[in-house]
Amino acid sequence: MSATSISETQKKGEQLEEQKKAAEAEKSSLDNELNTVIQELQKAQDDMSAKEEQIESAENELVEAKVTENNQYESMKKRIKYMYENGNVEFIEIILSAENISDFLNKTEYVTKISEYDRDMLVEFQKTVEQVQKKEEELRAEYEELSALQTTLSEKRASVETLLSNKNIQIANLESEIGENAKVLQQLIAEAQEAERRQKEAEAAQLAAQQQAMNNNAGQNNQIQAPSGGSSTGGSTSGGVIPPSSGNVVSGSGYFTHPCPGMTYQSSYFGEIREFEVGGHKGHDYAAPEGTPTYAAAAGTVLIANYSTSAGNWVVIQHDNGLVSKYMHHSALTVSAGQRVEKGQQIGYVGSTGQSTGPHLHFQVELNGVAVNPSNYM
Repeated sequence: MSATSISETQKKGEQLEEQKKAAEAEKSSLDNELNTVIQELQKAQDDMSAKEEQIESAENELVEAKVTENNQYESMKKRIKYMYENGNVEFIEIILSAENISDFLNKTEYVTKISEYDRDMLVEFQKTVEQVQKKEEELRAEYEELSALQTTLSEKRASVETLLSNKNIQIANLESEIGENAKVLQQLIAEAQEAERRQKEAEAAQLAAQQQAMNNNAGQNNQIQAPSGGSSTGGSTSGGVIPPSSGNVVSGSGYFTHPCPGMTYQSSYFGEIREFEVGGHKGHDYAAPEGTPTYAAAAGTVLIANYSTSAGNWVVIQHDNGLVSKYMHHSALTVSAGQRVEKGQQIGYVGSTGQSTGPHLHFQVELNGVAVNPSNYM
């Protein structure tokens, strides 16, 4: 084997080692980039979780604001109705009881202020609702931005992981080539050493033969030199609102009827401690096949009927005596905000929208803004 072949194989081995070092440096850079993306992705996820809590808080704040607004509106309507039905007799009596013109003007202003107070309070509460709605919209916009960032980071992570996987394959291939090249080089060196050994043996044998011939010739008297011969040899190898499907359904004798009588089973209870919730579960969960009808637990006014990031398609109904009921995770709704519903009237269909692990209805009851056990009213 020629020295050129060994030299070329050694040079190839050095080139492969340099390629491996470069690939390992690129892999290290990709590892650092992947770690940075993973950290950014975790931060985005944490920010989204925090934003979800803010949105949920804003949604509850909006419910309370709408309850207050609706209560003021109902109170104002009752006073106006009373004034019309009684012909303002009470207010006229107040005015006519004035002892003098100054007293008369004071009492007239008193009646006017009552009416103005009602209007002012209603306007104030309406402003509060608008402010909370704006706050919720801003939070949702921020959440969408975070969601888009999370998608971008997830795509970037997948891209870096693909590059990293390809780089690992490249390094493995280089290591394999280095190993094969080392075997070839070892074989070439062994063959060269063997060829050199054979050549030296041949040369030594030739030299010995020549020496023997010389000795033989020196012993002859006729000084005839025997011909000597020989040769030196060497070898080489070469991937909206819809119509209801049923009429009113009322069961039981409590203030509330069951909101999902078609349930398969109750999957969780009020106050139940779950690892992903703080302070215990705020309602009952009724597991049911997707599309199972859901119903208003009692008569009332629909305050909210739309989509929420956490509650999915949800409905919020205001009842009497400070009670509010919430129905979450619908696949579709059959009512809209501002609508008056009766007890047992269909409001939607069971689904798994929002933060949900499977088709079910989350039913929550609040008294004066505080979650209470729904079973107390059923």
